[in-house]
Amino acid sequence: MPRIALTKGRLLEPALGWLEGLGFVRPDLESRALSLPIGRGWEAVLLKGSDVPVFVQNGAADLGVVGSDVLEEDGPDVYDLRPLGFGACRLSLAAPLTWEAKPGAAALRVATKFPRLAEEHLRGLGFMIRIIRLSSSAELAPQLGLSDVIVDIVDSGRTLHENGLREVQVLRPIQAHLVANRGAYRFLKDRWWEG
Repeated sequence: MPRIALTKGRLLEPALGWLEGLGFVRPDLESRALSLPIGRGWEAVLLKGSDVPVFVQNGAADLGVVGSDVLEEDGPDVYDLRPLGFGACRLSLAAPLTWEAKPGAAALRVATKFPRLAEEHLRGLGFMIRIIRLSSSAELAPQLGLSDVIVDIVDSGRTLHENGLREVQVLRPIQAHLVANRGAYRFLKDRWWEG
């Protein structure tokens, strides 16, 4: 049975709406099952965003819906078929309200779950940096003295504001992408996702 991996969280509802628009059935999300039939002989599996390309790359799912941030950070060996037009947000550098950028000064402590993208961007601006890898709650790091700044996903900016941070610079825009397993892509005859 062909399988599509969907990101749990904020991308799930728009992804389900997109699938419904293609003639698939909305799965029952009330159950705690993580593998759900969606009709037309397909099933959807619900995963953490960073796990979607892992499942797709290794053949446990044929297709996946994942944020471009994950694709750019991890560089998985999947076909990036196309952006889907939903899940728009941005990867940004954020800092306490009083923070001033001083490239070339002491190493900047950066809390993030995007170490490669953060390092690439900030070194390009002339900063010496020390990455502090976090998987969540980066907004707390400057408050608690763990880091000077953060690099994180920003949607409305409300969470930053509520934690005494401001968006300093947008590193890149982000949106949901459809990805495919390289082997499965060649054999799936019903390429409903194209066009």
